[in-house]
Amino acid sequence: MGRFALGLTLTLLVTGCGSKASSDGQTIVIGSMGSDAQIWKHIAQSQAAKDANLNIEVKEINGGVVMNNATKEGEVDVNAFQSWGYLVSYNNDSNANLVAVSTTYLEPMGIYSQNIKNINDVPDGALVALADNPANTSRGLKVLEASGLIKLKDGFNEGTGSVNDIAENPKNLKFKLIDDTTGPRVIQDVDLVLISNTVAMEGGLNVLKDSLFHEEVSADTKSSINVLVTTSDKKDDPGILKLAELYHNDDTQKYIEQEFGGTKVPVSKPISFLEE
Repeated sequence: MGRFALGLTLTLLVTGCGSKASSDGQTIVIGSMGSDAQIWKHIAQSQAAKDANLNIEVKEINGGVVMNNATKEGEVDVNAFQSWGYLVSYNNDSNANLVAVSTTYLEPMGIYSQNIKNINDVPDGALVALADNPANTSRGLKVLEASGLIKLKDGFNEGTGSVNDIAENPKNLKFKLIDDTTGPRVIQDVDLVLISNTVAMEGGLNVLKDSLFHEEVSADTKSSINVLVTTSDKKDDPGILKLAELYHNDDTQKYIEQEFGGTKVPVSKPISFLEE
């Protein structure tokens, strides 16, 4: 399935029983990872979830492809970890038809370095690590362009663009593709590394404080907006649709702000906004 990061660790966490409705409420299994799993565990235990008559079971899965495959195969009902661009690339590469049912947030990808302290001090021939899945490779290249380090060709595809689409590389940057979950671990082995915020936080990094440069945080950055994803036969399930309300309620947003210091900007745009 292309070059998406593969992970094999599957850990069952938190509440609930089977993926079914009962007299005690509807049980929904959510696949997630990292900080997103932390948020959904908080939601699962909230009074709002009880009031919605939902038993939310959070299954933590490491690896984007594994997560989407688990969703496609019915091991989880819905997942919460990926951007719109990642979903589009997965569907294209896997001949799949997973669907987004709600937007959740946007968080910036950043450029990090162990030794370089200013983006203007990047040396000639610097080695840059990029995620090896198409969505985050292209996203990382867009961040590098925004920082002024490279210029991309006209018509650059934000879902499938690659290093072959670089039009100008004045600093003669060299590129290395890595598993996108390993960014914090390889920071000492390269000059620069592009890391998504969820992975950065797992490595103890704050994109607003520790990166040399990060994306402009804007709801107009469509391909980078995160979404809740399920299968086409479940997209109208009332319980799954309630998850968006739970995510965007005031109590949840207050928790997210306190825990993640403004690095997850809420986005409540309709899915049609992403599809335009």
